[in-house]
Amino acid sequence: MTALSEVHPAPPSVRAASRRLLLVLAALLALALALAGYALFFSAYPVPMADLLVYRAEGAAVAAGQDLYGFRVTRWNLPATYPPFAALLFVPTSWLPLGALRGGFVFGNLGLLAALTHLSLRFTGRPRAACHPAALIALPAAALCLEPVFQTFVYGQINLALAVLVLWDLSRPDGARGKGIAVGIAAGIKLTPAIFAVHLALTGRIREATTAACAFAGTVLVGIAVLPGASVDFWTTRLYETDRVGKAWIIDNQSLQGLLARLLHTEHPGLVWVAAAALTAAAGLAVATWAARRGLEAWGVLCAAVTALLVSPISWSHHWVWCVPLLALLAAHTRGLPRRRAAVLATAAAFACRSMWLTPHQGDLDLHLPWWQQPLASPYPLLGLAFLAGTALHLRRARGRGAVTSAARPRP
Repeated sequence: MTALSEVHPAPPSVRAASRRLLLVLAALLALALALAGYALFFSAYPVPMADLLVYRAEGAAVAAGQDLYGFRVTRWNLPATYPPFAALLFVPTSWLPLGALRGGFVFGNLGLLAALTHLSLRFTGRPRAACHPAALIALPAAALCLEPVFQTFVYGQINLALAVLVLWDLSRPDGARGKGIAVGIAAGIKLTPAIFAVHLALTGRIREATTAACAFAGTVLVGIAVLPGASVDFWTTRLYETDRVGKAWIIDNQSLQGLLARLLHTEHPGLVWVAAAALTAAAGLAVATWAARRGLEAWGVLCAAVTALLVSPISWSHHWVWCVPLLALLAAHTRGLPRRRAAVLATAAAFACRSMWLTPHQGDLDLHLPWWQQPLASPYPLLGLAFLAGTALHLRRARGRGAVTSAARPRP
């Protein structure tokens, strides 16, 4: 007997819909497994979300009129390190019970991770994948395995929110109304996103750079108007006390300074770091500008992000959530190129394997690592330097061919 499906085969639209449904179900399963893994970890190892407690204490200090930069919380004696404007945004966190606040941060960061994945795919030349339901579910589930993302959830950090603000703003077409405002607001919260305003200026987008500068100045003025004493304290004193943030030489710090401190076995690499940071800043911004002027806007933005992470005195491992758009960018340029595909997989593995936590790091052991453990202790700055060098090499090779990738600057 002839099968009914052979007599009346399903039309292509039905088969496509079935495949789409199966992909979505598989993506939901992957997300469920990832979340179950997180739940098991959090139940086995209760996570205090230390940074979230600092944010909550900042909001409570503002609400109670207390000294914003005088308190210490958690068993690690953590102080407030963000500008006063950020503390104003944290006031609502003091209104909620701690359990509800932690749950809200977890689900909020899940939503932000999905948004960052969507923006990354769209910005790096994969608009169709950016709108595919299965991709929007499966890719955030995969990103949960990346160490910077995992640590963001563990500490209750706001890194994903800042990355989404910046990437949303910079992915808009040049000339879009208000482009640069989100960059300025992000800089007002955590300063380091200010490098993207510099990138806009260096690439000739003066209007957008000015908008970002004005938005940043607005956050400073709001802080001065509401918290004048704290503003004077922060902008004249606390901003320059980098020791308040933490020890620069521990493996948690994945900046250029952390790499050099561990490599030279010293807590203060001094002029060596200053010279290296200045050189890296100049070279990184030059490569970012070069890429943007060649029409490779996504490459330029990622180069600027990596430069900021490298030259910042302290870039904790969870600050490297920019690995999500970085991996999206690299993956978008691997078609038919097995070597590049292998490089992307190796980069993803480096961001997922947590090698820095496998090295001896109790006490001051971070400063006594042998040479062969140095790459394991500093994978992110090494990857960042390799990315800048690889981008420069790619641009040099493409200059003669006049090649422009699909991740070009968005136009009005």
